Amino acid sequence: MDKNSTATPPVRASLGDGRELLYFFDNSERPAGFIAPTDDRELSLRPPTSELRYDALSGEWVSFAAHRQSRTHLPAASECPLCPTRAQMASEIPADTYDVVVFENRFPSFGPEQHVSDVPAVLGAVRPADGRCEVIAFGPSHTDSLASLGVRRIRTVIEAWAHRTRELGQLEGIEQVFAFENRGAEIGVTLHHPHGQIYAYPYTTPRTENQLERAAAHRARTGHQLMADVLDFEVADGRRVLERGTHFTTFVPFAAHMPIEVHLVPHRQVADLSELNGEERDELARMYHRLLSTVDALYPTPTPYIAGWFQAPTRHPHRSEAWLHLQLTSPRRAENKLKYLAGSEAAMGAFIGDVTPESTAAALRTAMATLPPEVLTK
Repeated sequence: MDKNSTATPPVRASLGDGRELLYFFDNSERPAGFIAPTDDRELSLRPPTSELRYDALSGEWVSFAAHRQSRTHLPAASECPLCPTRAQMASEIPADTYDVVVFENRFPSFGPEQHVSDVPAVLGAVRPADGRCEVIAFGPSHTDSLASLGVRRIRTVIEAWAHRTRELGQLEGIEQVFAFENRGAEIGVTLHHPHGQIYAYPYTTPRTENQLERAAAHRARTGHQLMADVLDFEVADGRRVLERGTHFTTFVPFAAHMPIEVHLVPHRQVADLSELNGEERDELARMYHRLLSTVDALYPTPTPYIAGWFQAPTRHPHRSEAWLHLQLTSPRRAENKLKYLAGSEAAMGAFIGDVTPESTAAALRTAMATLPPEVLTK
């Protein structure tokens, strides 16, 4: 039970092949007469769990999910599996309309099984890619974006993220839950319909491991929490801060890796989205809406981006160092130019900036000033 949630509990249902589906609602009550429709499709059996192989040189596990080669790729709107079911086509969502829906991915990178693996991390190690992958559809309209859906819908999405974070994190063998959105063909999306994904990993991801190790080393050296010091540093400097609310701050980080990179950070340390209280979730919905609207206002065409929530692993020796935050990045370095991760970045992980964080922050503040008054004042 999420003690911080005031939302109506989701309605649970099953798809034709047994995958779980959950309906979340914008209003405080379930719509009158709503009953989850039955999925009458005759679907093939779910694919077997993928395989994890250990890369001894990097110390990382790599999932091989060959069945994903056959997943749906940029279908026409009339064939979109995230649009509501209609007479012409039964989709992944049996309802004829919906607010927010979460369901198990038909082509998962991890899962569908979850169990504790005791395979040692050594050269040549192989283990099942246990875990769970879910899709979160932000709304029924094929041409909307999360920004265009508005604050109320984003608030519902936050409730869904928090619910799934809490529930997936309690599954056996799950080490970390990651909610994210890939937006735009330039990023590599396979569906244009507004949606995100939620991954429940059977290990702590490499970037999280690195952040926690650095946070632990920072505390040992200074006695301070690393993210708290980062917030203080950015606010004191001020040049890269986009907005400072009561509970959150958005800023372009001092050493941004990408041409557009914004971090959205709560002022108090919480492990994950489920720990945010009602007032924090309300402000987050408003500030996230402004951030997405600002990024889209930079250029005449929508900006591709990746937005991902960094959350605490469920079991980790440095879990107490974790501090929930969002990282939104885009490779768009100019209206008609993208940054590609070429030799230095892709091979060596050594990033070279094309634009300074200060100039990116200035451009974003200028774009934010052009937003409609109702967006700026919500």
